[in-house]
Amino acid sequence: QVQLVESGGGVVQPGGSLRVSCAASGRSFNNYYMGWFRQAPGKERNFVAAIRWSGDNTYYSDSVKGRFTISRDNAKNTVYLQMNTLKPEDTAVYYCAARSGALMFANPSTYPYWGQGTQVTVSS
Repeated sequence: QVQLVESGGGVVQPGGSLRVSCAASGRSFNNYYMGWFRQAPGKERNFVAAIRWSGDNTYYSDSVKGRFTISRDNAKNTVYLQMNTLKPEDTAVYYCAARSGALMFANPSTYPYWGQGTQVTVSS
């Protein structure tokens, strides 16, 4: 059974940095895409970034490009999201998700596996 466990959320001031992690278990993730999504109160869940488990392909939403970096550690079965120059509008619950295949990887409805989420709050 696939399990995704996020950690690392917290409160940070505007302009600060935070790294969230997603520990994955339960199967081999070769040929899987790992995605980060976020959801603010009263809003839809939106794509943030994605990475292919094998290979160097990474993808970002326009709102985080240049500020966030997605990476993985295959030995630890963990995916990271390094968030720099954080803004109040980055405040949300951040979710890790996993799926096979590349088609429509920015669409949350195509991901069958989800973590429980971790809260990131950017506030002074």
